[in-house]
Amino acid sequence: MKIGFGITSSFCTFDKILIYLCQLKDLGYDIYPVVSPNIIGSETRFGKGNDFIDKVEKITEKKVIKDIIGAETFGPKNKMDLMVVMPATGNFLAKMANGITDNPVNLAVKATLRNQSPIVIAVSTNDGLGLNGENIMKLYNNKNVYFVPFGQDDYENKPNSLIAHYDLIVPTIEEALQSKQIQPVLKEYVKVKKI
Repeated sequence: MKIGFGITSSFCTFDKILIYLCQLKDLGYDIYPVVSPNIIGSETRFGKGNDFIDKVEKITEKKVIKDIIGAETFGPKNKMDLMVVMPATGNFLAKMANGITDNPVNLAVKATLRNQSPIVIAVSTNDGLGLNGENIMKLYNNKNVYFVPFGQDDYENKPNSLIAHYDLIVPTIEEALQSKQIQPVLKEYVKVKKI
């Protein structure tokens, strides 16, 4: 099964993303990675974007798609059975909800939807209960768009922040392939306190 895997620039989640990419690869999925331009050449306290891209390519055994031209092939030329966007930042959500496809991840999603294939979104945004709440609801009501269950990750320090339960990516994919939204979508996020 061919899966597009869009990665947007929620840098703090990248270590987790690699774990779940490995899990999907071990399950036999043929993964085609696409990244947002902000990752390329970035350097944050969480690491270097190009080092992360190298790790993604090693896991997937595919070159990462980094531009609009490469992402456009997700249409009729290189049809995906499903596409995952993990992490899905507020920027991604806002653009998708409003039909803006000016970067590789958004265009790959549009191309996949055009083929009537499902999209699985794993939210990671600091304003999911703020301005992006409306965008989440717009996307939630679209045909072939499914969400990994999500919840507030730090309601005391970031009261508008939402993050997906990444450990539910595989069951969410399985349900989406049957045109079903995994339930419940809103799920308490238990944060482990440091001792």
